[in-house]
Amino acid sequence: MSTNDGVDGESSLRRRTSPVPSTTRLRVRPDPFLICCRCFSVLTALTAILCIVVNVFSAIQSFTDGSDVFDGIFRCYAVVVGMIVVVAETEWGFVMKFWKILDYWAGRGMLQIFVAVMTRAFPNESSTKKGLVILQNIASYMLLACGGIYFISGILCIGFLKRARQKTEISREQAVKDLEDLERRREELEQLLIEERD
Repeated sequence: MSTNDGVDGESSLRRRTSPVPSTTRLRVRPDPFLICCRCFSVLTALTAILCIVVNVFSAIQSFTDGSDVFDGIFRCYAVVVGMIVVVAETEWGFVMKFWKILDYWAGRGMLQIFVAVMTRAFPNESSTKKGLVILQNIASYMLLACGGIYFISGILCIGFLKRARQKTEISREQAVKDLEDLERRREELEQLLIEERD
C-alpha cells in the first residue's frame, strides 16, 4: 500500500510540475517599423505601375500620331525601367541577387527618381489629351516623392535598419516555430509514456 501511495504521490507531483500543454499558439507581434516599410513599398509599387501605364499610353499616342517616334521609343524605355522599379519593390531574391544596388535604398531611390523624370520629360502640352498630361504630372511627382524619401532614408541608413529588423523577425519566427515543434513532440512523447505505463 505504501508503494501505491508513492506512485500516486509521484504522478500527482509530475502533474503539478509538468507544464500545462499549450493549446494556444505562440504569437509573434509584428514589427510596426516593418509594417510601415511594407506599406510604403506597396505605395511605391502602385505609383510605379501608374507611371508605367501613363508611359504606355504616351508611347501609343506618339506612335499613332507619327509626330515623334523618338518620344515613343523614350516612353518604351521608361516602361522597362518602371517595371524594374516594381520588381525591386517586391524584393524578389532572384532579382536582388543580380542587382545588389537595388538592395540599398539610395540606389532604389535614384532609380525611382530617374523613372519619374523620364515620365515627366517631353510632355505633349499641345496634345488634345490634357488628361494624359495631368496623369503624367501626378504619376511623376508621386514617384519623385517616393524616390526622394527612399534616397534620404538610404543616406540615413534606414534600409540597413530595415534589413536588420527583417533578419531578427525571421529568426524570431523560426524560434517560435521550433519551440512549437518541440512542444508538440514533448506532448507526443508524454502521450506515449502514459500509454506504455497503462
